[in-house]
Amino acid sequence: MWDRPELLTAIANFLYGVATVALMYIVLLTVIHLPVFPVREVKVVGSVSQVTRAQIDTVVHRELRGNFFTIHLDNSRLAFEKLPWVRRAQLRRHWPDRLEVVLEEHEALARWGDEGLVNTHGEIFAAASDEKLPVFSGPREVSAEIATNYRTFRTLIESLGFRLAAVEVSDRRAWRLRLEDGMALELGREKMTERLAKFVSVYAASVGRMREQPQIVDLRYPNGFAARVRTMGNGA
Repeated sequence: MWDRPELLTAIANFLYGVATVALMYIVLLTVIHLPVFPVREVKVVGSVSQVTRAQIDTVVHRELRGNFFTIHLDNSRLAFEKLPWVRRAQLRRHWPDRLEVVLEEHEALARWGDEGLVNTHGEIFAAASDEKLPVFSGPREVSAEIATNYRTFRTLIESLGFRLAAVEVSDRRAWRLRLEDGMALELGREKMTERLAKFVSVYAASVGRMREQPQIVDLRYPNGFAARVRTMGNGA
């Protein structure tokens, strides 16, 4: 090899190239870590009504570390997503010194027992709200199904002039609805929407004519339903 100058020259050029690249890399790392590239502005975009500026400022001052180049976007995103009403956050750099934060808030659909709230995607999240909301309860894994069925149930119930106050699912997946006036509707474990729709269609000619409003209406019968009042049991 030592008697082949062209090979030695090629090796030397290669080593010089590697050294140059390594030096450039070290210089680049040094430059981007200098304090001359601070993030001077954090701009929040999106429709934000529940997340306060104070909460955003707290995340910015406590969680965001580094300059424009070195700030860790995934860690910063997770910090924003820890805020109670934030469902999702996206962060983008905008040269030369701005960080854009896109926040998607939870939209509360109902309460989940006394544990928290349910958003319009059927996801349970921890936050406080003074809004009057229906109450969902059941195994946590059916929260999305409850949210989906709730919209259909609510439309049917409101067509009678009532308001739906609660949707309950037992451990055996039996469904029960509670109306704001206190009446409960037992839907069972199958054909819930079909059973409720049939009840709505005959309500005016049946339960609607009863002197005393039923406490519980059992819709699990194949050819009708049973209504029970506080003072006595009735069949319909």
